[in-house]
Amino acid sequence: MIEVYIDGASAGNPGPSGAGIFIKGNGTAEKYAIPLGIMSNHEAEYHAFIKALEICLEKGYTHTVLSFRTDSELVNKAVEKEFVKNKLYAPLLEKALDLANQFDLFFMKWIPSIENKTADELARAAIRKNTNTSE
Repeated sequence: MIEVYIDGASAGNPGPSGAGIFIKGNGTAEKYAIPLGIMSNHEAEYHAFIKALEICLEKGYTHTVLSFRTDSELVNKAVEKEFVKNKLYAPLLEKALDLANQFDLFFMKWIPSIENKTADELARAAIRKNTNTSE
């Protein structure tokens, strides 16, 4: 089983944003801090999810049990219901679901923020990368 911890963050709403992705399993651990540009915190959460799915596809995890963990209730509920109220997020959810459907065994679970510290730190590091390169 591969565990994928994801988090999106923004400095301001909207503001410079980042995705934090922590993937562990099969005796390995990988960390990604990906700058996302200017967006809202909720958009950053969706983009973190999408980036993590893309990474897992690139790594060939399509036949592996993938357990995604997020502290975003918004993203977790949207994936669970395959529906989002805010139409702004509909294309992001649709893209994420299309990617998730490429995996044989995909699960998403909401976790408290305290259990998502590594992904949160990576998302914040990505924001710093974002703001440092624009100076």
